[in-house]
Amino acid sequence: MQAAPLLKDLVLVGGGHAHVHVLKSFAMKPMPGVRLTLIGRDIETPYSGMIPGFVAGHYSFDECHVDLARLAAWTGTRLIHAEATGIDRNNRQILLKNRPPVAYDFLSVDVGSSPSVEALPGAADHATPVKPIAELGRRWLAFLERVKDWQGSLRIAVIGGGAGGVELALAIDHRLRAIAHHAAVAVTLVTKGEILSGQAVAARRKIRAIFHQRGIRLIENVATTRLEDGAILLANGERVAVDEAFVVTEASAAKWFADTGLPLDPRGFFAVEPTLRSTGDERIFAVGDCASVAAHPRPKAGVFAVRQGPPLADNLRRALLGQPLQPFTPQSRYLSILGTGDGRAIATRSGWAIEGTWVWRWKDHIDRKWMRMYREPPAGPMDMAARNAPPDPALADAEAKRLLADIGMRCGGCGAKVGANVLTRVLGRLAPSPVSNVTIGLDAPDDAAMIDVPAGQALVQSVDFFRTFVDDPFAFGEVAAVHALGDVWAMGARPHSALALAVVPAAAERLMEEDLFQMLSGARRVLDRSGCALIGGHSGEGPEAALGFSVNGFIVAAKALRKGGLRPGDKLVLTKKLGTGVIFAAAMRGAARGRWIADALTSMRTPSDEAAAALLAAGAHACTDVTGFGLAGHLAEMIRATGRGDDVSVDLHLDALPALDGAVELFAQGLASSLQPENLRARHLIDGMDRMASHAKLPLLFDPQTAGGLLAAVPAEAAGKIEGVVIGEVRARTAERSFIHLV
Repeated sequence: MQAAPLLKDLVLVGGGHAHVHVLKSFAMKPMPGVRLTLIGRDIETPYSGMIPGFVAGHYSFDECHVDLARLAAWTGTRLIHAEATGIDRNNRQILLKNRPPVAYDFLSVDVGSSPSVEALPGAADHATPVKPIAELGRRWLAFLERVKDWQGSLRIAVIGGGAGGVELALAIDHRLRAIAHHAAVAVTLVTKGEILSGQAVAARRKIRAIFHQRGIRLIENVATTRLEDGAILLANGERVAVDEAFVVTEASAAKWFADTGLPLDPRGFFAVEPTLRSTGDERIFAVGDCASVAAHPRPKAGVFAVRQGPPLADNLRRALLGQPLQPFTPQSRYLSILGTGDGRAIATRSGWAIEGTWVWRWKDHIDRKWMRMYREPPAGPMDMAARNAPPDPALADAEAKRLLADIGMRCGGCGAKVGANVLTRVLGRLAPSPVSNVTIGLDAPDDAAMIDVPAGQALVQSVDFFRTFVDDPFAFGEVAAVHALGDVWAMGARPHSALALAVVPAAAERLMEEDLFQMLSGARRVLDRSGCALIGGHSGEGPEAALGFSVNGFIVAAKALRKGGLRPGDKLVLTKKLGTGVIFAAAMRGAARGRWIADALTSMRTPSDEAAAALLAAGAHACTDVTGFGLAGHLAEMIRATGRGDDVSVDLHLDALPALDGAVELFAQGLASSLQPENLRARHLIDGMDRMASHAKLPLLFDPQTAGGLLAAVPAEAAGKIEGVVIGEVRARTAERSFIHLV
């Protein structure tokens, strides 16, 4: 079934509580023609209600975090792992750190808040801020590793007496006493006012009693004036010695909010209407801690962010269709449940408060139920027929209406080319590549490019092309360029120039322009760094995005590295970890963790230029890049290409194979790339398959790689000079030996 043409871009910035609901809502009730994009600095977003329980040891990291990569896969959302730094409202773009901006038709922001550490001298250098909460999780785990064998006094200070500070102090006290068996744990909470200000007197009374009972020092109505290395200084002149300080003070807004030109509240947060739309821009919404509804002031608490999810999803749909928005009024009275870290909790509302283990079980049930909605895949598949139905005509502007009118008769002739106007604008935004020896390139486009080959050097050429496997077009462009350049680096050549072949799906013209620009921008980042000029190419329409390059490189022919050339005694060195095939096969099913995908993409986006230079300097005898045939297939090619094809064999150490995080675990679950069975045909060349059948890393031999590392044979004495892993040795071939012998 042909996908509905894209007409509008709805972009969500931040993976907050309200936004994860929007993702699921649009998946369960799709809007054909609308592309939903989530931009997140963190690939795993924490559920704030469970973080104190995580600190106390009741939840694992995964149990209290929503994996945005999995959620995006399940809901059909485009995920861009990047940090927002601003909004260009004139051009309707969200500005991102270290990459081009992303265009939007409608935008929603849910990026949370941070403690006001800058208002507290020394806090930035000598304290751990509790927000952004996503950073707290990783820093807390690292802190536990440091203190589990701590000897002597272990003094902790929590600065801030709101609900977050109280829960954190109690959770820290419980956890440290459980794991730091040789430490004398002493926790102090300092607040400039009363604890739990604004909550029931009964709740404050109960918390003070619990603090006293557990030996947690409470300093109320005293401000912290400064933090130093090993101490906090108070307004009353007291100096409190500490080994670690945590700041849970009043939230502050991100600095870039002030540069957007949008109306802000007195504290710098986005000012929004009861409809959750900005008071100054009808195309922008904001929710959660980063926004304030002037008509309905409420504390910045997770309970309100969660409740904003459904009205936000509804109003985003209305805005896309040009319909009137509906106001949302949050509850004025709300239940607050505070965990005490020890399996008990206090529930408070209005003027009453109750305590007990059953209250904690109640809270635990509520929190786990909420998490299950976003951590577990839906019971049945999403309604693809609804997703691919004709778009609502209300989504279409004049340009899009023309697209809808002729979508069934899109011409496939002339290479189904992308329109000239789109190409002109994209090339104008990219600008020509700075490189020598290009006689005709993008600075003065012609029917073909022309390059000068330097005297005494040979021209090396290779080509690669594949369809997208990630939704982020910029990241895909980077990977495609690294993958295409791999053959040039493997020969020891210097990349010089490239021609692109790009395919983008049919969409409104500005969306096609954006996709093509993002893909080529990602590619340009890699090409420019490698001294490789983009000098032309071809673009066309297709059912899905795809990108490839014909690349040129220069080398002195006598110095070129070849696949053959293995010598007995050589060490085999691999410069990247294996496992991209199984990780992205799992990602397509929503079965790969976000951090595994992020780590794999980091590896795939890393050029092999430095590795190639190191191999040349080390006197490598042979080299190839590990891509679609997998390690075993490419190693077999090297053995066949050496001498008569029966001169050498290889001892391969399975234990030494470097694996990307998650790859071995996914193989154990029975997952594999669709190309894995084809690569398994090389098993007859390998001795020890039966003996090693249960080895966890055996499937890595046949896992197809994208933008994989270099596999090289180097003199044994030079192996330690390479940034890579020694995975085997080359042996002289004997009659009884197979190509590859597993050890």
